[in-house]
Amino acid sequence: MKRLISTWEDKGMEGIGIDPEDAIQVLSMPDEWIFHLFGATWRITRKWKQGQIRLCSIVNAKSGLCTEDCSFCSQSRRSKAEIDVYPMLEPDEIYRRALKAKGAGAKEFSVVTSGKGLKGKNEFNKVKKAVEMIKETGLQSCVSIGIVDYESLSILKSAGLGKFHHNLETSRSYFPNVCTTHDYDEDIRVVKDAKRAGLSVCCGGIFGIGESPEHRVELAFELKGLDVDSIPINFLNPIKGTPLEEKNHLTPIECLKIIAMMRLTNPTKDIIICGGREVNLRDMQSLIFPAGANGLMLGNYLTTKGRPPEEDIKMINDLSLRWN
Repeated sequence: MKRLISTWEDKGMEGIGIDPEDAIQVLSMPDEWIFHLFGATWRITRKWKQGQIRLCSIVNAKSGLCTEDCSFCSQSRRSKAEIDVYPMLEPDEIYRRALKAKGAGAKEFSVVTSGKGLKGKNEFNKVKKAVEMIKETGLQSCVSIGIVDYESLSILKSAGLGKFHHNLETSRSYFPNVCTTHDYDEDIRVVKDAKRAGLSVCCGGIFGIGESPEHRVELAFELKGLDVDSIPINFLNPIKGTPLEEKNHLTPIECLKIIAMMRLTNPTKDIIICGGREVNLRDMQSLIFPAGANGLMLGNYLTTKGRPPEEDIKMINDLSLRWN
């Protein structure tokens, strides 16, 4: 195993990454070898990211009433979860939230809306105005607005948009178990259009939704093929009222192996840890960095609470990593 890990490290240091067979071995390796693995993933991350931690934050700019049927989501049409439901926030309110996020330490701020896409020019114009206002704060602007066309992406790019977020959620082969209201190729198309428009692309998924190790590896290589810039990793936080409310949490070790697999597969990309890390990793959250992560989301998520940003900043400082 030691020799195998050394081979994986060599591929990561070269920027090539491991192959699917190796990725499966990462996920299935004996737990007692994980700290040896961390030596490799830590050195790979340090080479490509120089100890710089990316901090982002989001605003749920339009909540609930989604027509999509994603099984894990509290905002989907299949969900009976008790959440706040409201229409698109005004740009001034989004700007206020952006300033608050900046004050907490975020360097990037994303406007997130529920639904398959924006409804009409009014919602689009609000997002465009919000992007223009976020740019004034000095934060990198990002939007997660569902399936959108190339022309709209180009307009937002001209307005100052820096990054576009659109998760694939899971592998192509497992996707029908997660969502049936749109096709996987629609998600692929919008990711490619965002890259074509000159935007940085943030695209990842959620783990612990019933997928197999093979599905996890399939997603990792789908993302590699798309050459996305950032890979957000979410872990299922089962929410009462959703179809997956009874799903068991992943173990902390499983979560760390997933992070390591993603780093070894996509060695030069940003690996950002987002929703569900508090409930799944518990006291092992600081190990996301030796496992291969170089970023995390500060503050609250869409409909669930995160931990106070100052706790994450303290964790990063205690590890002597740089975030500003």
